[in-house]
Amino acid sequence: MSGASGAILGIRMLQALRPLPVEVHLVISRSAELTIAYETDMKVPEVRALADATHGINELAAPISSGSFPTLGMVIAPCSIRTMSEIATGVTSSLLTRAADVTLKERRRLVLMLRETPLHTGHLRNLTALSEMGAIIAPPVPAFYAKPKTIEEMVDHSVGRVCDLFGLETGAVKRWHGPPLSPRSRRRRERAGEELEED
Repeated sequence: MSGASGAILGIRMLQALRPLPVEVHLVISRSAELTIAYETDMKVPEVRALADATHGINELAAPISSGSFPTLGMVIAPCSIRTMSEIATGVTSSLLTRAADVTLKERRRLVLMLRETPLHTGHLRNLTALSEMGAIIAPPVPAFYAKPKTIEEMVDHSVGRVCDLFGLETGAVKRWHGPPLSPRSRRRRERAGEELEED
């Protein structure tokens, strides 16, 4: 978790992963600790308790700092512009950016839930470079077709879509199955189905 606004994204990601058969390693930047306090009612130790393993931001000897430690990949939720820029330029000043760099070099999935708008050309160039390196840029954009009624539903949908990228089903994503059929189209399909069944 980086210090961008949107700490709830990281928290809901951790909560969504808890019942799934994956081991979760967590790194929280110092700025993220402040954001958690500003934006949520949770304490940092409570957030840390949602993970299977936690590592300090400067713990560069942590297992996730080495490519020999096997992982499915990495999600940075939320991802700040500073963190994104460090990764894009190969600067690894913390465990967060070192682990992201390792994920890229090992050709594993790196997903950045970037929380910033608007973006200037420098941001876009860095994002392009990251995409070319194999990262997936996944801003938490609301899926309005799901008709969310709360912020929590919007957050959970975004988190669920990121988990989809790793083949992990959270049950939080309202899948799109096309627009509702008109009564006439529904009758036509039903008749076609009956005719097919008779063949």
